Amino acid sequence: MLNILFPKVCNGCKTALLQAERIICAKCRHNLPLACHHRTGNPSMKQIFYGRFPVKQATALIQFQKKGITQEILHNLKYRGQKEISSFFGAWLGAELSEIEAYKEIDMVIPVPLHKQRLKKRGYNQVSGFGKEIAKALHVPFREDILLKVSKTNSQVFKKRLTRFDKEQVFTVKDPYQIANQHLLLVDDIVTTGATLEQCAQELGSDTNTSISIATIAIA
Repeated sequence: MLNILFPKVCNGCKTALLQAERIICAKCRHNLPLACHHRTGNPSMKQIFYGRFPVKQATALIQFQKKGITQEILHNLKYRGQKEISSFFGAWLGAELSEIEAYKEIDMVIPVPLHKQRLKKRGYNQVSGFGKEIAKALHVPFREDILLKVSKTNSQVFKKRLTRFDKEQVFTVKDPYQIANQHLLLVDDIVTTGATLEQCAQELGSDTNTSISIATIAIA
């Protein structure tokens, strides 16, 4: 009855979803601009971090496009409370990564954290469902209590990468002992300049002898 009165709609085009469809309709899923570096071998994701920190593997599921399906979907996830989108893409990518030998070496999945004030305001970390589903597919722990955001930052979209984090520490590792000698998969919703992931990776890799791989929903 609820589905009749309030039909679930596609997060891409807003048309009503069919019974077998979830989150996005078949047409929007077909039209998603896939990146899938783990399948194509495209090195562009890895090259973002070249000379900044060593990355073992790096992939994004989709290519972000402004004023298109990807922008609408990610805005629904991040700003409109549609947190189930995160799990949808996590299950999708997790199923693919579980079949790739290089990703079977992952020991733990860690999300880029939100500051506690932003987490309280939004009610969820938009990357948590994504990370949980990937961890489930890889049969490894998902840990949200390792990497913490210790200072609140405003939007950094237009700041230069080299000046973003030079004034204060933004992230910290709560218990380095728990990640020592581990291969970590650091996950986020979207990568643009890579500055946030760089800061996280530097904190995770400081004095812990960890290896870092990266996975995001989208790449801009």
